[in-house]
Amino acid sequence: MRSLRMAPPFPLVFLLMTAVTETFWSIDPVKGVEPTDLSKDPVYSGRVEFLTDDQKHFSLKLSDVMKKDEHQFCFRIITNEEKERWTSVPGVRLRVTELHVEAPEEVMEGETADLTCKTTCSLTDPTFIWYKNGRPLTTKTIKNNQLHLQTVSSEDAGSYSCAVGGSQHLRSTAHSLRVRYPPKRVSVSISSSGEIVEGSSVTLTCSSDGNPPVKIYTWFKEGGTSPVGSGQNYSIISITADHTELYYCEAQNEHGAQRSAGVSVPVEGFVLISVLICIWRSVILRKTFSSHVKKCWGSISSASAVKVYYLFSYVFVFWLVG
Repeated sequence: MRSLRMAPPFPLVFLLMTAVTETFWSIDPVKGVEPTDLSKDPVYSGRVEFLTDDQKHFSLKLSDVMKKDEHQFCFRIITNEEKERWTSVPGVRLRVTELHVEAPEEVMEGETADLTCKTTCSLTDPTFIWYKNGRPLTTKTIKNNQLHLQTVSSEDAGSYSCAVGGSQHLRSTAHSLRVRYPPKRVSVSISSSGEIVEGSSVTLTCSSDGNPPVKIYTWFKEGGTSPVGSGQNYSIISITADHTELYYCEAQNEHGAQRSAGVSVPVEGFVLISVLICIWRSVILRKTFSSHVKKCWGSISSASAVKVYYLFSYVFVFWLVG
């Protein structure tokens, strides 16, 4: 609500011998305690305006009304006589209704979810507008005051709010919707202090996206069924030719698991042997060089590996065609 005017339940009429020295509005009076001038309250600073007219009627204008403004508003009169002070009890009780979103806090990926925009106000044929992370939603199913999310995905997680058409500036309090889902986009990256040669130390790091976040990481080597390591990082202290095979990372949370693509460590000195093995497998399996060598090699980061790959690719292509 933008603004509201309130007036005490009586006009001010005083004896001629009594002079009014101060008038103001206050909230929630307590017997025996001098009320505080609302205009001096930091919470209401800049939002209250005291108004009067020729008939000595006093009113209060409250701007940018919020739910927390629900109070008992009373008018205070102070005169030049110590005992002549009045408070308009019970005053005016302000009740504020606001839109709010009713929805689950969490939902599993693949399920459906309904978000409802609710209010205690009586609205005539209202149009409801939904927002996600502050931006209007136009692609979701909106029926009356309900937003329907069919087959929820991780992208549906966010902060949702609603408003009534024509009063878009009066949005509901945001509701946070969390989506739980198994690990996805699992990948492995390779890091080392320099060029990777025999005897070097390298670290393989597994990255993933899941909710709840992945805490269980397991490492496997090509052709093996038993894990070779655990944890988000897997370190090879002194690399040899035995370490040029593919490594996989499996990420797991309480909703499932996913394995990364295989990655091979490009070791200088073993590049030629590794590429030859990959190309030979490609020939035997009658697969294209491009798709199989990349799958076999994993991530080719060595310039020499790329050169050798293309050289032998052309050689074997001519051999196959011939």
